[in-house]
Amino acid sequence: MGTLASELGPHVERHAVQPRIYVDANIPARLVTFMRTTLGWDVLFVMEHDDLRRARDGEHYRLARQLRRTLITLDRDYLDDRKFPPGESGGVLVLSAPDERGFFGLLTRLDKQIFLARVPLEGRKMHLHVDWTGVGAVGTPGHGARHSG
Repeated sequence: MGTLASELGPHVERHAVQPRIYVDANIPARLVTFMRTTLGWDVLFVMEHDDLRRARDGEHYRLARQLRRTLITLDRDYLDDRKFPPGESGGVLVLSAPDERGFFGLLTRLDKQIFLARVPLEGRKMHLHVDWTGVGAVGTPGHGARHSG
């Protein structure tokens, strides 16, 4: 057993640089809870804000960038680069999985492969499937990902 600082240091460091996430209305609340409690992410969930619940996709896209948050969604409309230019985003992650368990696994891999590795997401979009294995050594998408930007 080490000192208090050596034992708590990794936990403090992780939370000091926690990912800043903007989650739109189509992500289930249980996944948001998982992001917050299990992964320790700083999540703005639009369903918790009356003024954002019914906002259009363009407003969510703009606001996520303005707040310097990565947008996480299930909505494939965000993959349209003409409507949502990658260079105007703080990063967009469109998730696909067949069930809740698949989403939990995908979010856990995201945490390890993207956020803890501090892969820059600004100006990038990724469509991540349940079979996504992570990013390569140079930050390129791995198996199960479509990349834009």
